[in-house]
Amino acid sequence: MIIAWKLFFVFFKIGLLSIGGGYAVISLIQEQVVENTGWISEKMFTDIITLSQMTPGPLAVNTSTFVGLQIGGFTGALAATIGCILCGIIISLALYDFFQSHRTSDHITEILNGLKSASLGLIISAAFTIILLALYGNSRPVSFSSLLMFQRAPLFIFVIMLFLLRKRKTNPLIILLISGFAGLVFYS
Repeated sequence: MIIAWKLFFVFFKIGLLSIGGGYAVISLIQEQVVENTGWISEKMFTDIITLSQMTPGPLAVNTSTFVGLQIGGFTGALAATIGCILCGIIISLALYDFFQSHRTSDHITEILNGLKSASLGLIISAAFTIILLALYGNSRPVSFSSLLMFQRAPLFIFVIMLFLLRKRKTNPLIILLISGFAGLVFYS
């Protein structure tokens, strides 16, 4: 039961600080559950992100549910999910009320433009995290000398799937199935 409370508070903090949506919060979740607490490995985190993207629902909520399930079973999943969404619900209701009463203010418009820029930066950070995890096996920046020492299989799979998706207009479900099979072949 103690782990459920810990999961709730960690994901409550993530929910409180996650401005910009699911992709923007990936690096924050990774920092908390991989680096700070050591609850899961980077490989497990990558697998959880992959599953979270394939299942219906918001990425941050799916990720919190899968992390909670991995660490604390059903109770952990419930605690992490509630922790993740509770702040968003409270803040959304408060912001709705605030913006309704200040909808014509130029200052509020400028603040929102600043938040959009911050969200873009968080999304770019998440993209780099995913690229580093896929190509180098960890999310820490690689040195210049080891820049060309990346795993070729993920890049190969990505290029082929991108080609099939963009040029051949292959159904995304087929892309997921082929990618999953390629993952089994290259990583098992």
